[in-house]
Amino acid sequence: MAEAQSPPAPGRSILTSFSTQAARPLVVLGELSIFFAHSLSAVFRPPYRVAAFFYQLDFMAFGSLFVVGLTGLFTGMVLALQTIYAFGLFNAQSLVGATVELSLSRELAPIFTSIVVVARVGSAVATELGTMRVTEQIDALETMAVDPFNYLVVPRILAAAIATPLLTMLFNAIGLTGAYGVAVLLRDLHPSTFLNRLEYLVDLKDITEGLGKACVIGFVVILIAAYRGYSAKGGARGVGIATTQAVVGGLIAIFAIDYIYTAISLANPAGRGGGLGG
Repeated sequence: MAEAQSPPAPGRSILTSFSTQAARPLVVLGELSIFFAHSLSAVFRPPYRVAAFFYQLDFMAFGSLFVVGLTGLFTGMVLALQTIYAFGLFNAQSLVGATVELSLSRELAPIFTSIVVVARVGSAVATELGTMRVTEQIDALETMAVDPFNYLVVPRILAAAIATPLLTMLFNAIGLTGAYGVAVLLRDLHPSTFLNRLEYLVDLKDITEGLGKACVIGFVVILIAAYRGYSAKGGARGVGIATTQAVVGGLIAIFAIDYIYTAISLANPAGRGGGLGG
């Protein structure tokens, strides 16, 4: 008669659980890398889903105009109030316009736009693909010899890479307009004072770097959302967990990419000219 196995010691059980949880981010990163490789190969593989791409572009870009514009307006207004107050302490109001635009173009516009994209689009992508996964619609596509990556993932990540910079441009323009309105109309700052240093202190490279940052972040956060939805399991509860993981992972990716992109950009400052007019 075989002897009954004794349960594992509490210390070993805790250690095993801790090591499993500690290794989980590496497992997810590996799975995400494989998912990215499959998605990237599907980009160049026909058929090319042009109609699906424009449908996703409409959903991501046009559908987000209002919330991005409203967020940009209030961000620019608050930034103008704070900058006028701070610079007024040492009579440097001529730097208000340039400071607002530098803050918007390099950091606030791409980051806030990406947060809106994660909240509105990333959650929708994860929920949609997760629902398709748990209801076996993705399995049905594979049965019909339709590549799920080519049909479901590629149009979304490509649309995000284009829609996010477009929305960032809108955020930047509306934010600067709101800042100008607050500074000139509410704080009685002369228009020439607000615009005085813009031409000399804001370079075209500042704007293009913000757009490049938005493109990279938009691509990555929607890739994460698609991965979470595509890997969902466990019914409706699993879809909810996948959506939460997509939003949280997207937010972490935004700030991580922002730091890396900014560090690389500042380490290679070549290319700055004499402002927008230079």
